Amino acid sequence: MSPAVTVRVAEDPADREACFGVRKEVFVAEQGVPEDIEYDAYDADDADAVHLLAAAGDGTPLGTARLLLGAAAAAKNGGDPSVGSLGRLAVLKRARGLGVGAALVRAVEEAARERGLTGVDLHAQTHALGFYERLGYEAYGPRFPDAGMPHRAMRRAL
Repeated sequence: MSPAVTVRVAEDPADREACFGVRKEVFVAEQGVPEDIEYDAYDADDADAVHLLAAAGDGTPLGTARLLLGAAAAAKNGGDPSVGSLGRLAVLKRARGLGVGAALVRAVEEAARERGLTGVDLHAQTHALGFYERLGYEAYGPRFPDAGMPHRAMRRAL
Protein backbone atom coordinates (compact mmCIF):
# COMPACT_ATOMS: atom_id res chain seq x y z
CA MET A 1 0.00 0.00 0.00
CA SER A 2 1.17 3.49 -0.73
CA PRO A 3 2.36 5.30 2.41
CA ALA A 4 0.06 8.17 1.43
CA VAL A 5 -3.00 6.01 2.18
CA THR A 6 -4.44 6.16 5.69
CA VAL A 7 -7.26 4.30 7.40
CA ARG A 8 -9.22 6.01 10.15
CA VAL A 9 -12.42 5.58 12.08
CA ALA A 10 -15.11 7.62 10.33
CA GLU A 11 -16.26 9.67 13.29
CA ASP A 12 -17.48 12.84 11.60
CA PRO A 13 -20.44 13.14 9.21
CA ALA A 14 -18.25 13.90 6.17
CA ASP A 15 -16.22 10.71 6.69
CA ARG A 16 -19.38 8.65 7.16
CA GLU A 17 -20.83 10.08 3.93
CA ALA A 18 -17.55 9.23 2.15
CA CYS A 19 -17.89 5.63 3.38
CA PHE A 20 -21.45 5.46 2.07
CA GLY A 21 -20.33 6.94 -1.25
CA VAL A 22 -17.68 4.23 -1.70
CA ARG A 23 -20.24 1.55 -0.88
CA LYS A 24 -22.70 3.01 -3.38
CA GLU A 25 -20.09 3.03 -6.14
CA VAL A 26 -18.85 -0.51 -5.45
CA PHE A 27 -21.93 -2.41 -4.31
CA VAL A 28 -24.82 -0.56 -5.96
CA ALA A 29 -23.32 0.76 -9.21
CA GLU A 30 -20.67 -1.88 -9.90
CA GLN A 31 -22.16 -5.06 -8.41
CA GLY A 32 -25.84 -4.29 -8.81
CA VAL A 33 -26.86 -4.62 -5.16
CA PRO A 34 -30.23 -2.90 -4.68
CA GLU A 35 -29.70 0.36 -2.81
CA ASP A 36 -32.56 -0.39 -0.42
CA ILE A 37 -30.69 -3.42 0.98
CA GLU A 38 -27.18 -1.91 0.88
CA TYR A 39 -27.92 0.56 3.68
CA ASP A 40 -29.41 -0.76 6.91
CA ALA A 41 -30.06 -0.01 10.58
CA TYR A 42 -26.35 -0.52 11.34
CA ASP A 43 -25.58 2.63 9.36
CA ALA A 44 -27.44 4.87 11.83
CA ASP A 45 -25.39 7.18 14.03
CA ASP A 46 -26.42 5.32 17.18
CA ALA A 47 -25.82 1.79 15.85
CA ASP A 48 -23.33 -0.60 17.43
CA ALA A 49 -20.96 -0.21 14.51
CA VAL A 50 -17.57 1.29 13.71
CA HIS A 51 -17.13 2.63 10.17
CA LEU A 52 -13.61 2.92 8.76
CA LEU A 53 -12.46 5.02 5.83
CA ALA A 54 -9.33 4.50 3.72
CA ALA A 55 -8.23 7.70 2.01
CA ALA A 56 -5.39 8.92 -0.16
CA GLY A 57 -3.01 11.54 1.20
CA ASP A 58 -5.12 14.29 -0.37
CA GLY A 59 -8.23 13.01 1.43
CA THR A 60 -9.80 11.25 -1.58
CA PRO A 61 -11.82 8.24 -0.36
CA LEU A 62 -10.51 4.88 -1.59
CA GLY A 63 -12.28 2.27 0.52
CA THR A 64 -14.39 1.51 3.55
CA ALA A 65 -15.32 -1.25 5.99
CA ARG A 66 -17.69 -1.66 8.90
CA LEU A 67 -17.30 -3.50 12.21
CA LEU A 68 -20.47 -4.53 14.01
CA LEU A 69 -20.34 -4.89 17.78
CA GLY A 70 -22.34 -6.60 20.53
CA ALA A 71 -25.82 -7.84 19.67
CA ALA A 72 -25.49 -6.51 16.11
CA ALA A 73 -22.40 -8.69 15.58
CA ALA A 74 -23.97 -11.69 17.34
CA ALA A 75 -26.93 -11.51 14.96
CA LYS A 76 -24.51 -11.90 12.04
CA ASN A 77 -21.99 -14.38 13.50
CA GLY A 78 -24.17 -17.05 15.06
CA GLY A 79 -24.71 -15.56 18.49
CA ASP A 80 -21.31 -14.63 19.95
CA PRO A 81 -21.15 -10.98 21.12
CA SER A 82 -17.42 -11.33 21.88
CA VAL A 83 -16.72 -11.66 18.14
CA GLY A 84 -17.07 -8.61 15.89
CA SER A 85 -18.58 -8.81 12.44
CA LEU A 86 -16.64 -7.27 9.54
CA GLY A 87 -18.84 -6.18 6.68
CA ARG A 88 -19.34 -3.74 3.85
CA LEU A 89 -15.66 -3.90 2.87
CA ALA A 90 -15.40 -2.01 -0.41
CA VAL A 91 -12.44 -0.63 -2.35
CA LEU A 92 -12.89 1.60 -5.38
CA LYS A 93 -11.82 -0.02 -8.65
CA ARG A 94 -8.96 2.47 -9.18
CA ALA A 95 -7.49 1.61 -5.75
CA ARG A 96 -7.58 -2.19 -6.01
CA GLY A 97 -4.28 -4.00 -5.88
CA LEU A 98 -2.69 -1.27 -3.74
CA GLY A 99 -3.20 -3.00 -0.37
CA VAL A 100 -6.16 -0.85 0.63
CA GLY A 101 -8.40 -3.83 1.36
CA ALA A 102 -5.80 -5.53 3.56
CA ALA A 103 -5.20 -2.27 5.42
CA LEU A 104 -8.93 -1.94 6.07
CA VAL A 105 -9.15 -5.52 7.39
CA ARG A 106 -6.20 -4.93 9.73
CA ALA A 107 -7.79 -1.65 10.93
CA VAL A 108 -11.05 -3.50 11.64
CA GLU A 109 -9.08 -6.09 13.63
CA GLU A 110 -7.34 -3.35 15.61
CA ALA A 111 -10.69 -1.67 16.35
CA ALA A 112 -12.01 -5.06 17.53
CA ARG A 113 -8.97 -5.61 19.80
CA GLU A 114 -9.36 -2.11 21.27
CA ARG A 115 -12.92 -3.05 22.23
CA GLY A 116 -11.86 -6.34 23.85
CA LEU A 117 -13.24 -8.66 21.19
CA THR A 118 -11.81 -12.16 20.76
CA GLY A 119 -12.24 -12.51 17.02
CA VAL A 120 -13.69 -11.17 13.78
CA ASP A 121 -16.28 -12.95 11.68
CA LEU A 122 -17.37 -12.03 8.15
CA HIS A 123 -19.48 -13.12 5.22
CA ALA A 124 -17.22 -13.14 2.15
CA GLN A 125 -18.26 -13.18 -1.46
CA THR A 126 -16.85 -16.48 -2.68
CA HIS A 127 -14.55 -14.81 -5.20
CA ALA A 128 -12.85 -13.05 -2.23
CA LEU A 129 -12.17 -16.17 -0.13
CA GLY A 130 -8.47 -16.26 -1.09
CA PHE A 131 -8.01 -12.61 -0.09
CA TYR A 132 -9.34 -13.27 3.40
CA GLU A 133 -7.51 -16.60 3.71
CA ARG A 134 -4.21 -14.78 3.07
CA LEU A 135 -5.11 -12.51 6.00
CA GLY A 136 -5.64 -15.47 8.33
CA TYR A 137 -9.39 -16.08 8.03
CA GLU A 138 -10.86 -19.59 7.82
CA ALA A 139 -14.08 -20.43 6.00
CA TYR A 140 -16.75 -22.47 7.75
CA GLY A 141 -20.24 -23.66 6.93
CA PRO A 142 -21.92 -23.95 3.55
CA ARG A 143 -22.20 -21.35 0.80
CA PHE A 144 -25.24 -19.10 1.07
CA PRO A 145 -26.74 -16.31 -1.05
CA ASP A 146 -26.55 -12.68 0.04
CA ALA A 147 -27.78 -9.90 -2.26
CA GLY A 148 -27.95 -12.53 -5.00
CA MET A 149 -24.26 -13.49 -4.73
CA PRO A 150 -22.70 -16.63 -3.19
CA HIS A 151 -20.96 -16.09 0.17
CA ARG A 152 -19.20 -18.12 2.88
CA ALA A 153 -18.80 -17.34 6.56
CA MET A 154 -15.19 -16.84 7.72
CA ARG A 155 -13.57 -16.15 11.08
CA ARG A 156 -10.21 -15.19 12.57
CA ALA A 157 -9.30 -15.30 16.24
CA LEU A 158 -7.51 -12.20 17.52
